[in-house]
Amino acid sequence: MFFVAGAKNSGGSGGGSERRSIYQKFRDVDILDKKKTVTALQAGEDRAILLGLGMILSSVMMYFVLGITILRSYADSVWTEEGVCVVLNSTVTADMNCSYNCGSDCWRVSKYPCLQVYVSVNNTGHVSRLSHNEETQDASSECFYVPRCQKDSVAMHAMIMNISERLKANQQVPCYYDPSEQQETVLLTRLYDHSVVVHSLLWPSCMLTGGALIIVMVKLTQYLSRLCEEIGKINR
Repeated sequence: MFFVAGAKNSGGSGGGSERRSIYQKFRDVDILDKKKTVTALQAGEDRAILLGLGMILSSVMMYFVLGITILRSYADSVWTEEGVCVVLNSTVTADMNCSYNCGSDCWRVSKYPCLQVYVSVNNTGHVSRLSHNEETQDASSECFYVPRCQKDSVAMHAMIMNISERLKANQQVPCYYDPSEQQETVLLTRLYDHSVVVHSLLWPSCMLTGGALIIVMVKLTQYLSRLCEEIGKINR
């Protein structure tokens, strides 16, 4: 009887230990899967934060570039008031010399006609010279438009004459002038007006907002995850 009871007890203890070992294996596998999941989630969150920081850094660099180019030109421009210019005279006065690139270390001279346009701003009777934009004003203080220099001077002449005919056909054109009257020249168009500045700042602003939202969402997800773990520990 003793041997039989001992055999039964030994068999029962062996089955229990085997069940415990199987349960431990399943538990170890479950813990390992959870660790892998947590590691993958942490890696994804780190990548998302790096993406957000990269977007913010790119937007800051774009703001810097825009600040020293478009915004600076917009702020330094004195032609801030928009008005209506009545074309009084549009004539070609002389031929101007320009140089064009014909190869490596090769420059040749061509000519284009100098178109001078005089207007009256807002029918005030004050006569001003009209220039195409700020670049034209800086390049030539006499000519309305400075074309890109090319070998074919006939094509440049035809372009200038076409502009002259259009100005004669449209007696009234919108223009920009200096309200302080320090600049007697008025501009037909501005390189960077209000709409150009708004559109140029739109993309970096969207990128900055998107990067900040990504970081905020990742941090919020991490906070909610920790909060759920703490609540689960309290319930246990």
